Amino acid sequence: MISRYIEKQILDSLKPGVVIGIFGARRVGKTFLMKKIKEELKGKILFIQGDDLSVAEILSSQKIEQLKRLTSGYNYLFIDEAQMIPNIGQSLKLIVDSIPNLSVMVSGSSSFDLKNKIGEPLVGRSKYFHLYPISELEWSMTEDFIMSKANLESRLIFGSYPQVATSETDQEKKDKLESIKDGYLLKDILELDNIKNSLFILNLLRLIAFQIGKDVSYTELAQNLNVNKKTVMRYLELLEKTFVLFSLPGFSKNLRSEYSRTPRYYFWDNGMRNAVISNYNAINTRDDIGALWENYCISERIKSVQYKNLYSNKFFWRTYDQKEIDYLEERDGLIYGYEFKWGSPRVVEPKLFKETYPNSEYLVVNRDNYLDFLR
Repeated sequence: MISRYIEKQILDSLKPGVVIGIFGARRVGKTFLMKKIKEELKGKILFIQGDDLSVAEILSSQKIEQLKRLTSGYNYLFIDEAQMIPNIGQSLKLIVDSIPNLSVMVSGSSSFDLKNKIGEPLVGRSKYFHLYPISELEWSMTEDFIMSKANLESRLIFGSYPQVATSETDQEKKDKLESIKDGYLLKDILELDNIKNSLFILNLLRLIAFQIGKDVSYTELAQNLNVNKKTVMRYLELLEKTFVLFSLPGFSKNLRSEYSRTPRYYFWDNGMRNAVISNYNAINTRDDIGALWENYCISERIKSVQYKNLYSNKFFWRTYDQKEIDYLEERDGLIYGYEFKWGSPRVVEPKLFKETYPNSEYLVVNRDNYLDFLR
C-alpha cells in the first residue's frame, strides 16, 4: 500500500468548524485517501458521492432541517467529488454554522469549480490540500535508494498515477494511461466549458508537450490551432485549474534584459505528457530526454515543497540573449537556482546571474543527486 504524505496533515486538521478540501486530478487517489482516512477515525462517518442525485438534492437544498436530518448521528461528513453538487458552498456554510459537532471533508478534481463554490462562503473556515500522482517524496517512504534508482526510467516514461504505478507490465501501464487520457483527463474541462469535442484541447496539449522548458508564444499556438490568442490562454488556464498542467513565470527583478513576458508550461505527470504525444519509447531511443528530465525534476520538486509546506516563489530565469536557468526558488529572502541535466556535463552558473544576485545559490541536478533534491 502506498502511503500519501498529506494523510497525517489532514487527520490533524479534521475537526468541527472547518471544511477540509482535497483537490487533485481525476485518478490520483483522492477517493482512496478519503477511505484510508476514514479507517483511521473513531466515530460515525457519512460518506457521500457527489454524483448520487438523491443525496445531492438534499445537500444543494440549503434547507437546514434537511441537512440536519441527513447528518444526524454522524461525527464526520465526507463528500467525494463535491464540485458536482449545486450550491455546495452555501450548504457547507449552513452545516458548519448549524451543526457544531460535525467535521467535514470534501474532495474535488477541479479547483476552478469547487474552490469558487466553497471559498467565499467559508472564508477562514476552510483548509485545502492538493493531491498529485505519487511523488518521489512518497516513494521514499517505501523504497530505498537502489529501488528508486531502478524505477527512475519507468517513472520518466509512464509517470506515477497510482493505477499506472502499480501495474506490473509496461503494456498494462500504457493501457492505464490511455484509459486515463481518454476517459478522465479532460472530463472536468468538457463539463466546465460545456463542449463536446476534446480534439482541440488534445492538440493544444500536444503542442505544449513539445515545448517543455521553452518559451511559449500564445500567438504561435493560436495560429497553429486556428483560434484566437484569448482562447488559447483560456484553455491553458483551465488545464492548470484541473491539474493537468502548471506554469512557471519568468523571474525579473534587477535587469532590463531579463525575460518575463510569458510563462513556461509543464505537466504534473510525465506519463500523461507521453500519453498525449503517444510516445512510450525507452529512454535510450529518445531525443527528448532533456525535456522529460526537466519536467520530472520540476514537477516532483514542486510536489515535495508543497507537501512539506515549504513556502517559496517559483520561476525560470532567462535573458533576451539566451542565458538561462531552468528553475528558481525564492524563499526566506534568498534565491536558489537549479539546472537539470540528464547527463553529467560541466555546467557553469551564468556569470550575469551570479553578479546580479550575489547571495544566490546554484545547483546542477543530475542522476547522481536528484533524490536529495526531490526528497
